[in-house]
Amino acid sequence: MIISKKEIERLSADVRKIIDGQEIDLRDNREGVWSILKNDIYTLASLKSEQVDALGRERDMLKDTLADISHQIKTPLTSMGIMADLIENAPSEKQSEFIANIRQSLDRTEWLVSTLLRMAKLEAGAIEFSRAPISSAALIGLAAEPLQTLLDMKNQRIVADGEANLLCDSRWTAEALSNVLKNASEHSPYNSALYIQAGANPMCSWISVKDSGSGLAKAEIASLFKRFQGSRADIGYGIGLPLALAIMRSQNGDIEVDAGGAGVDARGVEVDARGVDSGATFTLKFFK
Repeated sequence: MIISKKEIERLSADVRKIIDGQEIDLRDNREGVWSILKNDIYTLASLKSEQVDALGRERDMLKDTLADISHQIKTPLTSMGIMADLIENAPSEKQSEFIANIRQSLDRTEWLVSTLLRMAKLEAGAIEFSRAPISSAALIGLAAEPLQTLLDMKNQRIVADGEANLLCDSRWTAEALSNVLKNASEHSPYNSALYIQAGANPMCSWISVKDSGSGLAKAEIASLFKRFQGSRADIGYGIGLPLALAIMRSQNGDIEVDAGGAGVDARGVEVDARGVDSGATFTLKFFK
């Protein structure tokens, strides 16, 4: 096959355009080594373009994450600075109060930064999940352990029912379930219970967490998993549930929400149903 100088010059010009960032379709459906070369160059250019786009997305994500961290820690840092200025001349009882508040703010700031960094790693696909079988009871135990102090303070108990065998990364999934449990605790009254059920069907295994609150408006569901938007608690940041969802979806899973808050009477009319049956339910699904 004879390739003319003009064809070579045209291909060279197209390659220079691709290098400059232009989109040129070099694909050639004819037979022969010349067409194969043009198709290979097009494939290489497409891969380069995809890599550049991926790097751009990672850069934007990192910029957004750093902006989120900067914005969210500004308030506790300002508060700690004010208390540090006042502590020297404050009465002894006030000094103890300021120190306790500073320690609490430091703990919350540390948790916030580490959580945001974990979310950034998840969104960048930089975490490799190690999936292994674990029972739902064992996973619930891992998830509830760091919340024991919170549960004791509110005199809340966990009522678990059912059993399921799960295939997941136990450490990361326990963190997702722990965030869902923490959300349920924050929206349940003192001296109440958190209801956990586990089970399986042909499509998935699942764990559901139901609080003892009054449910939530269906309009709220859309923002529950958006960072800094979905928190219904005064002390919440709105990142626990988004992190839980990111962990589940990274393992071929999902989280579904039942708003609760209302029931249906014998006539089929929707009524207010305060109490155990009115709490919101979050279901972690592990698809098979």
